[in-house]
This record gives sequence, structure tokens and C-alpha cells, in this order.
Amino acid sequence: MKPALSFEPELLLLAQDIKVVFFDVDGVFTDGGLLFSEAGETLKRFNVLDGHGLKLLQLGGITPVVITGRDSKALRVRLQALGIERAYFGTENKLVAAEQTLQVLGLDWSHAAAMGDDWPDLPVMRRCVFGCAPANAHAEVLAAANHVTRARGGDGAARELCDLLLVASGRYVELFEQYAQ
Repeated sequence: MKPALSFEPELLLLAQDIKVVFFDVDGVFTDGGLLFSEAGETLKRFNVLDGHGLKLLQLGGITPVVITGRDSKALRVRLQALGIERAYFGTENKLVAAEQTLQVLGLDWSHAAAMGDDWPDLPVMRRCVFGCAPANAHAEVLAAANHVTRARGGDGAARELCDLLLVASGRYVELFEQYAQ
């Protein structure tokens, strides 16, 4: 079975050496809305397409890293279920967290991608070789992105980036065939 996905060749060339991806959470994995229970607990809605995309990234040898300015039990439970080991919670300066990760992994910005939706994500996005934004990101983030997804945050935008990176790395077809048999 032949995959139906295709991306612009320029994007694939730019993304072909990505080994690590930095993700924001609110506005990327979620729609950006914040729901609070009566007890004050933050509730979040995650998209299963995004979750499967993150699992596929890991199978494809690309490390997903979450860097978020907020923290919640719901997020920690979701990341644990997805097997995401590298996450920074309540992080005001996302650049420091990204630089630490690159150092630990022995990588540099030329092997990094980032997906964000608002101003705090720009310092990391601008240093990465590949920056991505969901369709509903802030105008300044959209302008800084190499790729703007068709999907909105929380509605499959992260999956779109995962698929693009897997196609660029040459691993998409192999992974697809494991499922499509």
C-alpha cells in the first residue's frame, strides 16, 4: 500500500537531519483552552492522532521533548502514557531547557525542530533548523515558522509535524507498512 501523504521537497530537505523536536503543549497538543475543575485542577483535552504521531517519532529515532510553561497532572499522565521521557514543566525560559537537552544528546541546532504557538516559543523555534506552528498560532509565530500545519493546535497539528519529519527521515513508509498490512 502506498502512503497518501506528500510534502513540499524544500521542507523535506530542510527537515531531513532532524533528531530532536521541541514541543510546546498548550496551543500545540491542546487547543489552548484551559478548563478548571471545581477543585481547581487543570483539565486538558489531547488528540489521539498527535499521541500516535509522538510514538511513531520515537520509533523512527527522533526524540520528542516537551518544554512547557505550565504543569499539570493531566499532562504528566499523558506524557508518561506516550513514553516521552524528556519533559520540562513550568519552564519560563524554554531556550535554557532546549540548550541543556541538545548538550545531553550531543546534538546542535542543525538537528533540531520546534513546534510552538506563541511568543515564549520563538527563541527555540528561531534557533532550530526547522520551526513549525499550528494553523491557529499567533501571527508572529506563524511568520517565523518554516511550516504552518493545516490542522489547528489540539486537532492533529503535532501529528502533521511528526509525519513530515518521518517522511523527511525516510522512516515513514517503513512504519506505515507495519500498520497497513
